[in-house]
Amino acid sequence: MSFVWAFLLVLIVLFGWLLTLVGLPGNWLMVAAVIVYALLIPQQSPAGLGWGVVAALVVLAALGELLEFLAGALGAAKAGGSRRGAVLALAGSMVGGIVGLFVGLPIPLVGSLLGAVLLAGAGAFIGAVVGEQWKGRSLDDSCRIGRAAFWGRLLGTAAKTAVGAAMVVTTIVALLV
Repeated sequence: MSFVWAFLLVLIVLFGWLLTLVGLPGNWLMVAAVIVYALLIPQQSPAGLGWGVVAALVVLAALGELLEFLAGALGAAKAGGSRRGAVLALAGSMVGGIVGLFVGLPIPLVGSLLGAVLLAGAGAFIGAVVGEQWKGRSLDDSCRIGRAAFWGRLLGTAAKTAVGAAMVVTTIVALLV
């Protein structure tokens, strides 16, 4: 029976990884799922996980958040963006990511994920431009900061998604060992 739970855990972890692509806290969903699994399935079970795996995933999830935050913040800050522009860029990227997931691109299977990533970047751009315009900056300055927010968002998402992939691999390897 523990192998059924292990299979379900792998599905949840993979779903969490996909959520990371759209700017949702998928890495933390993975951590929560592994904690619940570790509490329910004894470590001595053939498919049990130890608390060392949980600790490793917590560290990786925190690293993913840090990398995403730094990439996004440094992108807009390096271009001279304001706090208002950064907050609206974050809000725009979340909305864009969710819309992109449902709208997607006309590519089977990966279209929705690519749409989510690209529209999250576009949402960051729009949010930053609106925030900087609201702050009273020129359109040229606002667009320059918006472009930096776009690229920062994409790089941050790539870094966080790579960390999420490492979390998936860590979980699967721990289940198999």
